[in-house]
Amino acid sequence: MQSARDRLEAVLSRLAVRADNESVFVKLYPEAARAAADAADARRKAGVTLGPLDGAIVSIKDLFDVAGEPTTAGSLLLGAAAPALRDAVIVRRLRQAGAVIFGKTNMTEFAFTAIGVNPHYGTPGNATDASRIAGGSSSGAGVSVGEGTSEISIGSDTGGSVRIPASLNGVVGFKPTARRVPRDGVFQLSVTLDSIGPLARTVAECAATDAVMAGEEPLALIPLPLAGLRIGVPRGVLFDDTEEEVAVAFDRYVRTVELAGARLADLSIDDLLADLRGVTGRASIAAMEGAEVHADWLATGATTPVDPRVSEPLSRAAAVPATAYIKAIRRRTVLVAAMDERLASIDVLALPTTPVTAPTIVSMTSDDVLCERAEGLLLRNTQVANQFDLCAISLPMPGMTRPAGLMLVARNGHDHRLLRIAAEVEALLRR
Repeated sequence: MQSARDRLEAVLSRLAVRADNESVFVKLYPEAARAAADAADARRKAGVTLGPLDGAIVSIKDLFDVAGEPTTAGSLLLGAAAPALRDAVIVRRLRQAGAVIFGKTNMTEFAFTAIGVNPHYGTPGNATDASRIAGGSSSGAGVSVGEGTSEISIGSDTGGSVRIPASLNGVVGFKPTARRVPRDGVFQLSVTLDSIGPLARTVAECAATDAVMAGEEPLALIPLPLAGLRIGVPRGVLFDDTEEEVAVAFDRYVRTVELAGARLADLSIDDLLADLRGVTGRASIAAMEGAEVHADWLATGATTPVDPRVSEPLSRAAAVPATAYIKAIRRRTVLVAAMDERLASIDVLALPTTPVTAPTIVSMTSDDVLCERAEGLLLRNTQVANQFDLCAISLPMPGMTRPAGLMLVARNGHDHRLLRIAAEVEALLRR
């Protein structure tokens, strides 16, 4: 295996070539990363290891605090913010595990919107076709892993912001149960829905990274045999308007899982989805909580331009009365319990991560109606895991013209079991 320093230098060289046209990364830490890589190589030479992330080339989304600099969260508005006093907890834990953190990846402003467009820092093109969107809000993270400039990238997921870019860029993306990974030192969008998760090339890399960030011992990931597992397929509204190629690939791979001994069953959750939609009709929970985070500049007006795709929904949500928010949160608590009960009869849900593949950047920036429709479709399936407090993972479906993911969703707190099932499904898909 190549040394960590050699792998890091290969990445830095690639980024140097396109330095005048960089939209995937917003900040690089070459000297700190070289020191971390050299230390990892010295340990390896001495036969010492800090664990599976020792020497891994890692990037972090632009909403994690790094001591000594402002956390800009994809916005010009935060450029003059006070520098962070200390690293975010997950950044500290990754460094302690030997990860070589070399840069911050681009994102949609304030982690709002699923398309991946950023008018301030540039819009990263998809790893498989630069004319297409990367998906958001962890846009740079998805591209970085997809193009090979990061081995692992850390994102955040409030409605699908790890899994959407994973799906569209053909990589693995994991959203843990929300509160397993601490959010200290992370720029917030939604206190209820935010979670921190990794994007990587394999389930094993995601599992090791997740364990480190959650403060757990990263153990070897032992795939769980599929024979006898119960897999629910939530046919209904989550399958409407699915692109034909995505639908065909999903059906083919779910059939492959069934042939490996899993038991498939249709499991409708449409009633629970409709119930939650009913109480969040005026604004989503993420938008209402985001409006509170950004209340100051929403009230006085921003001092620098804010992406209208972000400012307009937040402004609308700011006008929603507190009673509507309280009602939504109370109803969600009831529905989370109802969903947990519904899922008790199965091991995982399986569905397409995104019902569509990546549209072109031009179509998304020139047609607001088309953009709004695409955003709704991109978020539709992934946001279920956030809204109902579940854990979920997106796996690439091989052999597609443009990437899309197969998503497995499990009950709250069943993260380790989900990762073991995902590892077995991943091996099956690759065969």
